[in-house]
Amino acid sequence: MPRTVAVAADRIGWEERRVIDAAPSFGLRLEWVNDESLCLGHPDAPSLAGYDALWVRSRSYTRGGLLASLAESAALRTLNTARAIGLCQNKAALRAVLRAAGIAVPDFRLVLSRRDFERCLHELALPLVLKPVFGGMGKRVTLLRHADTAASIYDYVEDLGHGFEQACLVEPYLGDTSLRCMVVGNELLGTVECTGGTGDWRSNAALGQQARAVPNDPQLRKVLDAVVGELGSGIYGIDLFRGPDHYVVNEVNHAPGFRSLDAVTGADTPSAIARHLREVPA
Repeated sequence: MPRTVAVAADRIGWEERRVIDAAPSFGLRLEWVNDESLCLGHPDAPSLAGYDALWVRSRSYTRGGLLASLAESAALRTLNTARAIGLCQNKAALRAVLRAAGIAVPDFRLVLSRRDFERCLHELALPLVLKPVFGGMGKRVTLLRHADTAASIYDYVEDLGHGFEQACLVEPYLGDTSLRCMVVGNELLGTVECTGGTGDWRSNAALGQQARAVPNDPQLRKVLDAVVGELGSGIYGIDLFRGPDHYVVNEVNHAPGFRSLDAVTGADTPSAIARHLREVPA
C-alpha cells in the first residue's frame, strides 16, 4: 500500500499540485485536507485518521504551527515539525533562536507600541524597514526613508492593526538584493538572487521580482547547515542578505514557493520533497 500523506492547506496551488503529481513515483499518495476544517483537539485526531504523515502547507500566518502542534500531540508525524513551523511564523522568535546559536541575523528591534517605534528611530539610522512579526510574501513590509513620514506610516499599524498584526520589527535597510535558498532535508537544491524591480524595492520572488541562479558557495552552505541544524531537517526556503564579510539570515519559510527557483536553476523541487516525505519515518 502506498504511504498516504495529508497536505494541510487552504487551497492547492501550483507547488502542491506538482508534488502531488510526483508522489506516486516515490510510493506515496498525497491527499489535500482543508486546514480550515480539521477541528483538531481530539487525542486521536480523527479528522486525520488513516494518514501516515501530515505535510503542512498552510498559508495562514499562525494556522500551520497550531495544526502541527495538535497533530504531533496525536502522534502523527508532521513536516515540518511544530517547533520549526512555529519559529518560521514568528520572525522575532526565529531571530532570537538563530542569534543564540551564533547565526548572523539583521540587527532589529521589536516594536509593540509607538514608544518602541519612536525609540527605534533614535537608535537606528535611516533608512529602516518596518515589517510584521507574523506575515509573509513581502506583504506589509515598508521602507522608511524619512523621519518626517515615519510617524504617519506607523499610524496605520497602530490604528488599523489588530492584535498580533501590531507586533512589528524595525531593522536597518540592507538593500534591494537578497538570496533565496531551497533546502529539502539536508540538500541544497538551488540558490537564486532576487532584486527589487522598478517601482518596488522589495526583493521577493513571490512579488514577481527578477531572479537569477547563483553558484554554490561553501561559506553560504555552512550558514544553511547551521540553520537546518537548529530547526531540524525539513523543507525550507531560507532568505539571506550578503554582508561585507558574511551572510545574514533574514527569514526562513516553512511552506516556501519554488516555482521561480526551479525555473531559474533547473532544480526538481517536487521530486526532492516527495523523496523527503517518503524517507521521514512515520
